[in-house]
Amino acid sequence: MQVSQEQHVSSASGYAVVFGSIVFAAIGLSLLLAGPGPLKLFGFLCIIATLFGFGGLYMIQPNQAVVLTLFGAYRGTVRDSGLRWSNAFYAKRKVSLRANNLNMDRLKVNDKRGNPVEIAAAVVWQVADTARASFDVEDYYTFIKVQAEAALRHVTTQFNYDHSGHDQDELTLMNGGDKILALLVETLQSRTEQAGLRVLEARLTHLAYAPEIAGVMLRRQQAEAVIAARQRIVEGAVSMVEMALRSLSEKQVVELDDERRAAMVGNLLVVLCAEREVEPVINSGTLYH
Repeated sequence: MQVSQEQHVSSASGYAVVFGSIVFAAIGLSLLLAGPGPLKLFGFLCIIATLFGFGGLYMIQPNQAVVLTLFGAYRGTVRDSGLRWSNAFYAKRKVSLRANNLNMDRLKVNDKRGNPVEIAAAVVWQVADTARASFDVEDYYTFIKVQAEAALRHVTTQFNYDHSGHDQDELTLMNGGDKILALLVETLQSRTEQAGLRVLEARLTHLAYAPEIAGVMLRRQQAEAVIAARQRIVEGAVSMVEMALRSLSEKQVVELDDERRAAMVGNLLVVLCAEREVEPVINSGTLYH
């Protein structure tokens, strides 16, 4: 496919053309109504020039461009704002250069592990090349919508939803943040380059497990949280027992043989790791009787 390339062209000030057209209109009407015979032809030409002048006027708003074509051939793009004038025979198509928001619908996509997730994003984009946007795609609004969905699906399948007990340093959809969004922008930009569009920014607006597995995944996350909490509790308890034994030994508070040391360690771990308050039991005997 032939790729179009935007060409900037200059245009005349519309205000000067308006003034000149009014002068020609006044001269033409006066000659047609009251002029001698030979000058009536000149008056008629003045009226034609007036129509030609007013026919080439158009207004360009800030951050807007006009694509000019002549009998189907691209002649250039005017980006100068204000009242402008170009050849009246030019067909003029206005193209907005302002930033646009694309709020994508929620998509159901499988992540890297194959778990179905729901994801949606908002994309900020604008037209960068008016020629490509006008001639290389049928409708660039529809084009970027379709390509944005394809890019989001592609990026989602490359990452897991979360760690789920795997490598904690792994990049996931949950903790990827700006890196995931940068990859989404890069992927979408490569897909919309042929349409002359520039992707400015992307943000995730929704990210969750699909409803059919959300309950199971929630229970799994809760179980993982409980396991992680118990692990921290055990690690802390072991450190406290080590500290207690070391302190007793250094201060020579009591001499413990291996059996008494084991019993003390067991009791301390039960006290420190129990989920409920431990009820004390008074031992009237000894560890040996």
